[in-house]
Amino acid sequence: MPKASHQNKSDFSRLEQSLNYEFKKAELLKEALTHRSAGSKNNERLEFLGDSILNFVIADNLFRKDIRSSEGDLSRLRASLVNKEGLYIISKQLKLGDYLILGSGELKSGGYRRESILADAVEAIFGAVYLDSDFEQCRDLIIRLYQQLLANIPDADSLKDPKTKLQELLQSRKLPLPIYTVIEITGQAHNQQFKMKCESEELNLIAEGHANSRRKAEQLAAEKIISMVQELFKKKSS
Repeated sequence: MPKASHQNKSDFSRLEQSLNYEFKKAELLKEALTHRSAGSKNNERLEFLGDSILNFVIADNLFRKDIRSSEGDLSRLRASLVNKEGLYIISKQLKLGDYLILGSGELKSGGYRRESILADAVEAIFGAVYLDSDFEQCRDLIIRLYQQLLANIPDADSLKDPKTKLQELLQSRKLPLPIYTVIEITGQAHNQQFKMKCESEELNLIAEGHANSRRKAEQLAAEKIISMVQELFKKKSS
């Protein structure tokens, strides 16, 4: 069971071995692992710093590795790596849940397993390493921890959302862009449900999407239209 607090540097020696980095200022690592539930001196500021460094390091790596990708593709690839899911994968590699410093409430509710808390702590560690040493060592740490994820980068096209895919599909056929319309919004302000319509007037295709956000509803509707368009083009070519 993770501890609610840590007292000295030796508590983190195994984590430092996993990071392949030894902190000169042990208090920085302790701060990086301290959730806001444990007190006012927590990892939120380090997380802010680490997030910025991480985004730059991954962007730089992708830019140099893939010189043919467009700005949009590079942005999607970066987002797929620096999101909470990617950071959570790294937190599991480091067994970070064993080292988190949590308030009693978060500890009892299983905060040391919570994806968002673990992901934030990874970013905070990046910020702490930068302050403890320099940018070069922080970059090397990030690239080392991201080695497996960087070696298995998905195809940029697979990361495009349905609205983008539909737009590109219609443009490739020199067709007008789809039109999105709100059909209905129901529920209280904090729990609204959206019903959206996506329409390709030129092809006479209409589909609806229903979700708890306008964007999600539009994406669902766009996904249905993509299937309709592909089926239509398939029939025309056969």
